[in-house]
Amino acid sequence: MAYKSVNPYNGELLKSYDDMTDAALESAVKQAQQCYERDWRSKPMTQRAQVLKRASMIMRERIDELARLITLEMGKLWNESRGEVALSADILEYYAHKGPEFLAPRSLPMNEGEATVESEPIGILFAVEPWNFPYYQLARVAGPSLILGNVMLVKHASNVPQCAEAFERVLKDAGAPRGVYTNLFITKEQIARLIADPRIKAVALTGSEAAGSVVAAQAGKSLKKSTMELGGSDAFIVLEDADMDRAVSWAVWGRMNNTGQCCIAAKRFIVVENVADEFLRRFAASLQRLKVGDPLDPTTTLGPLSSEQALKDILKQVEVAVGAGAKLKLGGRRLNQPGAFIEASILTDISRDNPAYYQEFFGPVALFFRVKNEAEAIALANDSPFGLGGSVFTEDPERGKRVARRISTGMVFVNQATWTAPNLPFGGIKNSGYGRELAELGMQEFVNKKLIRVSGAMPAAEFTVV
Repeated sequence: MAYKSVNPYNGELLKSYDDMTDAALESAVKQAQQCYERDWRSKPMTQRAQVLKRASMIMRERIDELARLITLEMGKLWNESRGEVALSADILEYYAHKGPEFLAPRSLPMNEGEATVESEPIGILFAVEPWNFPYYQLARVAGPSLILGNVMLVKHASNVPQCAEAFERVLKDAGAPRGVYTNLFITKEQIARLIADPRIKAVALTGSEAAGSVVAAQAGKSLKKSTMELGGSDAFIVLEDADMDRAVSWAVWGRMNNTGQCCIAAKRFIVVENVADEFLRRFAASLQRLKVGDPLDPTTTLGPLSSEQALKDILKQVEVAVGAGAKLKLGGRRLNQPGAFIEASILTDISRDNPAYYQEFFGPVALFFRVKNEAEAIALANDSPFGLGGSVFTEDPERGKRVARRISTGMVFVNQATWTAPNLPFGGIKNSGYGRELAELGMQEFVNKKLIRVSGAMPAAEFTVV
């Protein structure tokens, strides 16, 4: 069975699921197509909005139940799990409220007659989503797609099947007709066939570079619109005039949020020489004070990684980095206790020919770099195959904005670690993918922008017909 719910805190198998049969998958696709054609696309937007509003209310009512599933399945700290449920509810409510505004017809200025651009749904959206934010990743695709009138088929990560079922149940209990949103427990082979299916009109994926390149190629071969969010190695730049208390506090949060398993986590800490020693000392001391324990315990501040395999992968990355000359300032070892735990870690002295220099570390391992000045900090930040997010810390906001404009990413935050909100567009460039989610930009990805042109009284004789 590919879909297994395993508690990474103790290795306990909680629940397992069989893969869908081909017949069951075909039935799901047919149901989605019928729902789109006969019901959802033509339903008044106010009614679609009501479903999203009720779904957001249900998520808030069930916050502890839903949060517990996140923590049990992938090890997220309890308070962070509750925060994710609340954020997901906010996203659904945001699109219920703002969707009609974003999708309103827009008139174009014309010398005669009129022209209008209207927003129409395109059909079935197929989404492939990851485990690290089991509800948020779904909400940020479902919110704009469902208010628009599209329907969704979703293949969630194999290690969070209970969360996948729970989100589908929320929408069903909110009144979504059967076929509007369908969770699929399917194989890689079934994914490929589904992408090629002419009934599928678009594909959205959040995941690894490897998964993105495969799915994007499959979508492209079938001429399907796609969006890809493929992770990153965000730079966290600390300039010499930064507020050090603020920088260190955000550094700990930015690296350790979700135990470092976050696409927009701060991963590369680039600090100007004048303040590098102080920052490193205080950063390391703060990480050492983290409390290891059960992620369901609200006092725990360092939980397990999502799985045993995730732990093995990052331990191997650290081993290779040290073998290539990097130094361990802190941590680097598996904790001597049950569960997928690694010490909070800091790697320094990472040369450009070290494999770690260009890698994404998906866990609580920080890469620390010293630079001489602002120019070197920008150059190092841009010397990456990724381009998702980044942060700049300085007491001068205008300087922060100038530096931000020179960093080649989709998002840069000044005096705060990179983060997300319903009204902020999310996405990157380079190997971090393409397309945007959230805010109004996320509303415009899977939509038919149809031009309707009504001619004025110009006589037909004035035109030459070829």
